[in-house]
Amino acid sequence: MDHAERIKRRDAIIPLLKDPEPEVRLAASIALEALEAAESLEEVFDRLKRGDRATKVAAIYALGRIGDDKVLPILYYCAGRPEEDIRCAAVKVLGELARPDALPTLLEKLQDPAVTVRALAIEALSRYRNPSVAAKLTPFLEANDGILDAEAALALGRMGAASLSDAMIKLLSSPFDKTRAAAATALAQLP
Repeated sequence: MDHAERIKRRDAIIPLLKDPEPEVRLAASIALEALEAAESLEEVFDRLKRGDRATKVAAIYALGRIGDDKVLPILYYCAGRPEEDIRCAAVKVLGELARPDALPTLLEKLQDPAVTVRALAIEALSRYRNPSVAAKLTPFLEANDGILDAEAALALGRMGAASLSDAMIKLLSSPFDKTRAAAATALAQLP
């Protein structure tokens, strides 16, 4: 629906906010919220199309706040963009939404060429309490890079992967302080 049509509908509904019947006032309020949300979504899509990189990243985070099913395809698209910062933002938002249908995209990002994207994918996947997801994260415990191994330990700790406690204990002697701290935190989270 275009902007003029949305305004026409909004203007027609506004008088109902003063209707003597509470049910009508409530319906009008809900209808106005829905119209505003649709307008917000269109504005965010427009910023994503036309904005500079910082505006696009901000638009991706705004899509996450909207959280509607309509935002998922655009987030999947952004997760596949060539720009690392765009991919990072999309992966982070998909993780925050933790929708089951986002799982394949997040698993795919474990193979991303950028370490930052892989680390964010690991963090995002920690929201899925699924043994098959834990199995995909386990190899990252051996990354020995201070980034991916730390994120994997934290994710597996949040997921309650108690069978990996020995692998996490091994990480306590990592040369990387972030990995040691992550392993300690993960061990405390395990059941």
